Amino acid sequence: MAGSTAKTVHDIFQSMEYGPAATSSAATAQAWLDHHSRSLGLFIDGKFVRPADRQSRSLADSKGGNLCSTVCAAQDDVSQCASSAVKGHKAWGDLSCYQRAKVLLRSASVLGQHGPCVSELCELCEASCSPSSLVRLLQYYSSWAQLRDTLIANWTPLGVVAAVASDDCSLYSLMLKVLPALAMGNSVIVVPGRTSAPPALLLAQLLMGAGLPAGALNVLTGSDMSLGASVAQNASISSVTYSGNKQDGVSLCKATAGMGVPVSVSPNIGARCPFIIFESADIDSAVDAVLEAAFKKKREVHWVLCVQESVLDSVVARLRHRMAGMKCVALHSDGDRGLVDSAVQGAQQQGATLVQSCAAPPSGAQYPPTVLCGAAPSSPFVVNPPPGPLLPLMTFRSNTEAVALGNHSPHGQAASIWTEDLTLALEAAKSLSVGSVWVNSHSVSDPCLPVSGHKDSGTCTDGGQEGLYQFLRPSSSSCPPLPRSSPVFMDYSKFGTAASPTIIPDDSDPASAPKVYLQFVGGKPCKSVSGCSVAVQSPGGGSVLAYCPDGGRKDVRNAVEAAVKVQPGWMKKSPSARAQSLYSLAKGLEAKRRDLAASINAQTGLSMDEAHEEVELSIARLSDWAAYCDKVQGGTPPLPQCGSALSLPEALGVVGIVLPDNTPLLSMVTLLGAAVGNGNAVVMVPGQKYPLPALAFIQVLQSSDLPAGLVNIITGSRDQLTVALATHSVIKAIWYWGSAEGCQYLQYSCTSPLKTLRLSCQKEDGGKDWAQSHPALLEETWRSAVQWKSVWIPTA
Repeated sequence: MAGSTAKTVHDIFQSMEYGPAATSSAATAQAWLDHHSRSLGLFIDGKFVRPADRQSRSLADSKGGNLCSTVCAAQDDVSQCASSAVKGHKAWGDLSCYQRAKVLLRSASVLGQHGPCVSELCELCEASCSPSSLVRLLQYYSSWAQLRDTLIANWTPLGVVAAVASDDCSLYSLMLKVLPALAMGNSVIVVPGRTSAPPALLLAQLLMGAGLPAGALNVLTGSDMSLGASVAQNASISSVTYSGNKQDGVSLCKATAGMGVPVSVSPNIGARCPFIIFESADIDSAVDAVLEAAFKKKREVHWVLCVQESVLDSVVARLRHRMAGMKCVALHSDGDRGLVDSAVQGAQQQGATLVQSCAAPPSGAQYPPTVLCGAAPSSPFVVNPPPGPLLPLMTFRSNTEAVALGNHSPHGQAASIWTEDLTLALEAAKSLSVGSVWVNSHSVSDPCLPVSGHKDSGTCTDGGQEGLYQFLRPSSSSCPPLPRSSPVFMDYSKFGTAASPTIIPDDSDPASAPKVYLQFVGGKPCKSVSGCSVAVQSPGGGSVLAYCPDGGRKDVRNAVEAAVKVQPGWMKKSPSARAQSLYSLAKGLEAKRRDLAASINAQTGLSMDEAHEEVELSIARLSDWAAYCDKVQGGTPPLPQCGSALSLPEALGVVGIVLPDNTPLLSMVTLLGAAVGNGNAVVMVPGQKYPLPALAFIQVLQSSDLPAGLVNIITGSRDQLTVALATHSVIKAIWYWGSAEGCQYLQYSCTSPLKTLRLSCQKEDGGKDWAQSHPALLEETWRSAVQWKSVWIPTA
């Protein structure tokens, strides 16, 4: 028509501009905001509340205009919210599994009806999340709500869970924490980030309209991460779970140290992930995928492109061709532009060449997609990537080098592998130390698969049945949680520095002198590096019963070095082979039962009958773990889309264990068997009160077929050795029984790198009953020793 201004199809494809959003959905989202006068209150006890005299936080839309504001909750609001959550937990928990599942299924239907509104609000807030993915979450976890008492027997909900997110956390990642907690019967207090706050408030309103009891889901908004710590400080909170960037996660861990509340962290923002292209890959598909992942999607991770040298020229040529005409990417600020310019200049000075879609503008908060060819693993722009559209490209020769290059990162979140050779893909997937591996695909997710952040990418498992256990605890009363308390003032730099009363025993008269024990490092009994020992008193405290080595930081270093050498080979052994080694260990313990019983009797003062009973229980416990080895495995869960996926349990690596004082032999073999049976190596610190049974157990280890260095036993000051374990970067997890100050120190210090903690405040009355063989207690210990990996294999 004459005078028409409508764009032709040719014009649209030339400009590649987004079309206008659907008017009805946009009006719905805007109408919801207008209904709240563009000022969103707190969602407490099933309704919006806006307390007087509260500060507010403004939120801008994608164009810089003022979208809305959220209330900054104060301490009174936290207390009111916690009280509501306690009542909501009772009302929600009183419902049957079927009734809870019905509410969640109804919520999925309601969300489907209001999907356009949710989608538009997410787009306005730059918290991209498709309603279909949220519906999938609700449908999946509604089924687990139905089956909780059937398939997850002997477990009970924690109570009130606080779900905290950083400002840059996606709505999907936040809901991946909230919905499983609700499905297991907990009430949840959501502390969303800046961008996810409005959608989280809308979802809370929709779930409440679907029948969720008042108080079961509350939303508190604030100005920064300090609100998460304020919520955790409330005595009603049973657990805190976090999703977002690592910096805010570390701040939350340190702020909550000493409160007696467990904190699980999933730092899924800002991780460095390898994108590996082998020579057997479909190069065209791989190049298209890496450009989509690195430049076209909202990036939550930093990709590093790794290309086999034989196809480097082909990949670079295709990159140049595909990138031609790509537009500049908007940056958040002019400061980000300065960081990008500095990184590009540094890369060029180191010899990197650039592949750009167009010339970079002289100024402004935008930059063209850029590939930095010839990067080195130690280059600053690879180690600390700037916030911009930069893609480092590194090369490798062999398959082994590709895996080494992919693992050359403190992060272990995800990796993408491109090859047509399925055997190579599976071998590389198992060798990469990451939580998710995508074969010939990228950025795929589904709640049916459990994913653990490896290395510095998390301390918990999300998704699948395994992800439910962070919101449950064994129903047995013999495993009490950490007692709630107020943090004590501590100089963390001085913890564990107090000198222990060390002596060098006089062995001039061996016949009358107390026995001098040795510790166990690298498969051999040895003295401590210091050469000093500590005196072990008899049960009455009158005489010296024996001397044991006074180990320190260097002993821990030697033990970890020995463990690192042997653990990969031990992990690769089949579960049945590890089971046979544990059966052999149990048989060796049975052969030495009299010596171990005598050691328990002399050290603890128990009668010989009681000592023999503890030895018999220890033999049975080792046999239990041997039986577990080839029973608890992963599988191939069904997927809603085409393709297959594998769910694989993997060892943590090297685990540091600070053992309790009570039942010294039984507690040691319980923790040792669970860790070793799953493929881990251990560095154990016996209880300072009763160390001799653990040292007597060394003769059982020597006669076993466990590889030298897999089990290490170091005696000495508990606090000093705890510091040595906490500060060692290789140790992935620490299981600790000790003082409240030691628990607080570990929560504060084990953040760089992140360590998985299992903490128990030791009590004078004994604390945990280790003789209990409750299935949930054994399962909890076993699950503490594994991390999970998902492998995605798409099909046409």
